[in-house]
Amino acid sequence: MEKKEVLKIVDHTLLSQTATWEEIRQILDDGIKFEAASACIPAAYVRQAAEYAAGRLPICTVIGFPNGYSTTAVKVFEARDAIANGADEIDMVINIGYLKDRRYQEIEEEIRQIHEVCGQKILKVIIETCLLTEEEKIKMCEIVTNAGAEYIKTSTGFSTAGATFADVELMRKYSGKNVKVKAAGGISSFDDAEEFMRRGADRLGTSRLVKIMKNTDSGSGY
Repeated sequence: MEKKEVLKIVDHTLLSQTATWEEIRQILDDGIKFEAASACIPAAYVRQAAEYAAGRLPICTVIGFPNGYSTTAVKVFEARDAIANGADEIDMVINIGYLKDRRYQEIEEEIRQIHEVCGQKILKVIIETCLLTEEEKIKMCEIVTNAGAEYIKTSTGFSTAGATFADVELMRKYSGKNVKVKAAGGISSFDDAEEFMRRGADRLGTSRLVKIMKNTDSGSGY
């Protein structure tokens, strides 16, 4: 598979607490140059980023990030604010404690409310697979499917581990046909990226693949 085909499904990501506008702007420039799926950035920069990108690159941001334990009202407000500022895609974190308490209906209702706020925008639901049992992962596939979100996503990249091939395969198996899978966290090579795609990933969250391209760019098609 050509690298540029892989890059088309990459959310080029910078979510560091210390991220500056200069760094965000570089992420946008690189995302535009290498035709990434989106730039995933902190909410505080969404308006500035949307104005700067001016439709050349979708802008993604995160909600309830990275711990997921904000109240539903707060997450709904965050999502509404992000979309008003120009976000095209929203990646939300579930309340993991609620999942472990088996408060399934509350999790589903939260996703529904945020999805409603998103309207025609894309909603991805981060379940933080490294903290879940297999039973909990399967249950979240069911919940995300029932709630109508466009994507289920493995990881924030801020917890104990990121995406694994096995988790992506499980999520693809148990999620509904209308739910896509995003792998994120620790994807560091094109070989890994292609394997995630083979296992069922429709989107990849990483900053490293574009960095690889920048280091090896010989002007071939870019």
